Amino acid sequence: MITTAALPGSRRSPLQTLAGTLADMMSRPSGAIGLILVSFHLLLALLSPLLAPYDFRETSALLMLKPPSPEHWAGTDHLGRDTLSRTLLGGREAILVTGIATPLAVLWGGFVGIFFGLAGGRLDDILMRVVDAFLSLPWILKMLVLIVTFGTGIGVLIPTLAFFYGIPVIRIARAATHDVVARDFVEAARARGHSRMSIIWRELFPNVRDALLVEGAMRWSWMLLAFSSLSFLGFGVSPPTPDWGLMIADARGFMSFAPWGVLAPVIALSSLIIGINLTADALAKALGIDRAQKAPV
Repeated sequence: MITTAALPGSRRSPLQTLAGTLADMMSRPSGAIGLILVSFHLLLALLSPLLAPYDFRETSALLMLKPPSPEHWAGTDHLGRDTLSRTLLGGREAILVTGIATPLAVLWGGFVGIFFGLAGGRLDDILMRVVDAFLSLPWILKMLVLIVTFGTGIGVLIPTLAFFYGIPVIRIARAATHDVVARDFVEAARARGHSRMSIIWRELFPNVRDALLVEGAMRWSWMLLAFSSLSFLGFGVSPPTPDWGLMIADARGFMSFAPWGVLAPVIALSSLIIGINLTADALAKALGIDRAQKAPV
C-alpha cells in the first residue's frame, strides 16, 4: 500500500493524521469497543494501586478460598489473598514488559525487513530461509531455552520477547517493501545517488509504516499471551507479584469448587486481548491495510 507520504502536496501534520485515524477507528463499532477496552486496561494499570481494596500480599488462613462476598467481591485464593486486588494489579507487569518489547520487535524486525527487501538478490533469499527456520520451531521452546539459561527477570523477558516476535515482522516489512521498491520515486532516489539508509528512511519507511503499526498491534496481543503463558509455566513473574498467568496457575487445582480464582484473571486477560485485536482490525481498516495479504517467500 502506498500512503500519502509519497505524494507531494498531500502531507498532513502528525497530529492531524493521528486525529483522523482515531476518528475513523471510533466510527466503527468494533474499533470503538477495542479502544475503550484497551484504554480501560491502561488506566487500570496506572491506577490499580489506588483502586485495590486490599494489599495483594496479605494472607489469612481464615479466608482461604472464600466465595465472592461484600468484603471480597471476587473471593479469595488458596492463601486467603483478595482475588480482586490481585486481578486489578495483575496486568501491570504484563503491560509493562510487552509494552516495551512490542516497539522493540517492530523496530528491529521492520528495519531488517526493509533493508533486505531493498537489497534483494541472494542476500534477501538467504535471510528469508533463516527466518523460515526460526518460524518452523515452536515459540515456547525457543523462549524457554533463553529464559532457562539467563533467568526470568524483566531484563531477560523484554529482549527475549522482542527478539522472537521481531522475526515474523521481518516478513511483513519485506513484503511491504517489495510493493514500494519498484516505484518511480525509489528509482529516482537511486538515480540521484542517495545512500541506502537515506532511501530507507525517506522513501521506504513512510510507505511501510502503516503496515508495521498494524503488525505491532497484533504482536502486542500475541506477546501478552506469551508472557502470561510463561508466567503460567513458572518462567515469568515470580511470586508474590500478582500476574494473571500466575494466578491461573495457582488456582487451577481448585477450579472444581472455587472457580472464581481462575475466572477473574481469565476475564481480565481475555478482555485486554480482545480489545487489542479489535483495535488492530479497526486500525488496519482505517489505514487501508489488507491483513489477509500473504508475504512473498
